[in-house]
Amino acid sequence: MIRILVTDGMESSGIDELRKSGFEVVEKFYSPEELGDALKDFNCVVVRSATKVREPIIDKALEGGNLKLIIRGGVGVDNIDVKYAESKGISVRNTPNASSASVAELAIGHMFAAARFIGVANATMREGKWDKKKYEGFELGGKTLGLIGFGRIAKETAKRAEALGMKVIYTKRSGKEAEYDNYEYCDKEELLKKSDFISLHIPYDKVNGPTIGEKEFELMKDGVYLINLARGGIVCEKALLDALNSGKVRGAGIDVFKEEPTKNMDIVNHPRVSVTPHIGGSTIEAQTRIGEEIVFIIKETFK
Repeated sequence: MIRILVTDGMESSGIDELRKSGFEVVEKFYSPEELGDALKDFNCVVVRSATKVREPIIDKALEGGNLKLIIRGGVGVDNIDVKYAESKGISVRNTPNASSASVAELAIGHMFAAARFIGVANATMREGKWDKKKYEGFELGGKTLGLIGFGRIAKETAKRAEALGMKVIYTKRSGKEAEYDNYEYCDKEELLKKSDFISLHIPYDKVNGPTIGEKEFELMKDGVYLINLARGGIVCEKALLDALNSGKVRGAGIDVFKEEPTKNMDIVNHPRVSVTPHIGGSTIEAQTRIGEEIVFIIKETFK
């Protein structure tokens, strides 16, 4: 019998479907020190963002000779040493389609929250304050949204932004996409200079570090809004805080942090920052789709 380890949770209907299909499913989180030994007895492991599958864990798992598949329930696979695993004959898959709409909707939500002071106004009203005159915001319609990275989530974000009357521009390493002529392609520097809102949709660069730092903030318009639901570390948190305090960045929407759970309470408590605890894909619909996609991958691999 094929044995599946689910370390960070999975939608119950997907687990039920796997068990009905004859797979043994174990739901248990292991510490990094324990995970490698545990994986000796499993053919597949399903992880989210909490579990890191690094080279030492892969080496230990290989001693059992059973592990053939690692699945990341979500988009990014930076918590897995993908190339190393694949070099050892272990397939690595993810579920890139399942949560795109959910993350895009939250990105738009953070734009509204930052531009209209939704978070801080909510908090101060609960303190008995009526600070109506302090919270004059901005409309999204007519503003330019710059997307750094133009994958599935960015495209879903662009679709929703366009419906709100925003002008969408984008940049990506591989260049312009011909089928998206309704959006303007430009290089990163031009995008930073032209955008009223900037939303990040790229992986973390382990070699070069943050994509947005002091230099990039200097290129941006005064009063820009920055949205990051991609990966913690993409934005230098100190540089962001400086830009917020100087007024260079009028507001920000942040769902991901360099360290999670974050200890950077200066950003969390900043009155012009809308924050969420890495919940981009945390919708009922996305979790159902992720479960369905995981089931499909497992059945396809072990048929």
